[in-house]
Amino acid sequence: MSVATVYRSGLRAGRDGFAQLVRAEWTKFRTVRGWVIAMTAASLIIVALGLSYASGNRSTCGQGPVEVACPAPPVGPDGEAVTDGFFFVHRPLPAEGGITVRLTSLTGIITYPPPDHDKIVPGLVPWAKAGIIVKENTRPGSAYAALMVTAGHGVRMQYDYTHDIAGRPGRVSAASPRWLRLTRTGDTLTGYESADGRQWAKVGTARLDGLAATVRIGFFVTSPSDLTVKRSDLGGTIEQARFTQATGVFDHVSVQGTAPGEWSGGNVGNAGTTDWERHHQATGVQESGGTFTVTGHGDIAPQTDGQPIERPLTGVLIGLIVMVVVAVTSMTAEYRRGLIRTTLLADPRRGRTLAAKAVVIGAVSFAAGLAAAAVAVLAGRPILQANGNYVLPVSTFTEVRVIAGTGVLAALAAVFALALGTLFRRAVAAVITAIALIVVPYILATASVLPDGAAQWLLRLTPAAGFAIQQSIPEYAHVLGHYVPAAGYFPLAPWAGLAVLSAYTALALGLAVVLLRRRDG
Repeated sequence: MSVATVYRSGLRAGRDGFAQLVRAEWTKFRTVRGWVIAMTAASLIIVALGLSYASGNRSTCGQGPVEVACPAPPVGPDGEAVTDGFFFVHRPLPAEGGITVRLTSLTGIITYPPPDHDKIVPGLVPWAKAGIIVKENTRPGSAYAALMVTAGHGVRMQYDYTHDIAGRPGRVSAASPRWLRLTRTGDTLTGYESADGRQWAKVGTARLDGLAATVRIGFFVTSPSDLTVKRSDLGGTIEQARFTQATGVFDHVSVQGTAPGEWSGGNVGNAGTTDWERHHQATGVQESGGTFTVTGHGDIAPQTDGQPIERPLTGVLIGLIVMVVVAVTSMTAEYRRGLIRTTLLADPRRGRTLAAKAVVIGAVSFAAGLAAAAVAVLAGRPILQANGNYVLPVSTFTEVRVIAGTGVLAALAAVFALALGTLFRRAVAAVITAIALIVVPYILATASVLPDGAAQWLLRLTPAAGFAIQQSIPEYAHVLGHYVPAAGYFPLAPWAGLAVLSAYTALALGLAVVLLRRRDG
């Protein structure tokens, strides 16, 4: 089909309606072989780089002199990977009932912290915790609800790993003890706290659907690793995690509804299996006159160590650059060839003409990004797993959001670039501006070349915030971690980040419409 024929069809489309105008722009796009080839190449680049990343990424764990596959973490009731390690003193609860205790002390140690890294020091990490718990069984990953006192975040009620409810702030001591009470009625568990054991305040309620008739009830202590982060002289950051343990002292223990028998004590999960603990026999329980001193290590929380499903999308950045070039040139080529007047004659309402172009370039980019993301994620995951990597499980909704969101990201970036092409009317200036606003901020923020705070603000304020739609594992407020862009965590929620890119695109498109109406082609 000749160029003249295409533009004559555009003129007819302007008279016939917007749908025909879109069809004319689509005909125009697909008749330019270079654009079609470039869009296909962009999709293939995303797939190729993603599968290359998955194929080249291997993980093993040492078992003496032998390298073996790393064990998979347990999976929680909602299907997420979890860490479930603590020292548990428990007995069966065959029916409804509860437990009440007084916690009089929470102390601990941290091994070899900075700055000297030369000794074990007394201390507690903020999320060291001691309290009472109802757990379906002692299998790591089983359902639970717990009421606890933490070292730095006061009283909390946590359940099924991802849920956290705040109670009163403050620490515990012999002079300022905390009373804790946890009751079960069917699938509903309710936590209460008190300063004196007489006046009780409700902390929260958890509903654990399908909870077994007989569960384990008791008290526990655990302490996650101590994490410090420092800047490297060569750029980037250095993270160090050190072993910690905590000790809690419980008395005034009373239970309701439990079966007859003695308390049992033991580690749940991998708590108590490190070399340091094996040599020092750190975890355990001592009972004297109704007072229990319990020492434990580990955490009860979501697991964030592993490969998120979006890691094979490393090629999206390069693919977007190609799409940006196509989007810009689909507009600037008409200025360069002097065909823009003919295009604008297709409809006296010039905004509709630009809207039709945006629909076409957005739809093509969405299709290319969606197809590439689907192949990279769905094919990359089994490759990563075959290479010994643990891929963090997510819900079907999250997986669809990551894949489809990548398509939307590509579509918005392309429409944004199209608008810049309309504003600048020169391909080089428009492409450079688009890359500077979308690609460069993302690289600077995730390559650890900026301080963490600056990197986070960059991904709040620039169109690169749209990449947040690819984050599959959320930041958990009750889990200590280095939640920065370099580690795959964005400062905005996925849809909020995409909304920032959408706002920039809408603004650029609005300005392009205004200028298109005011100046001659």
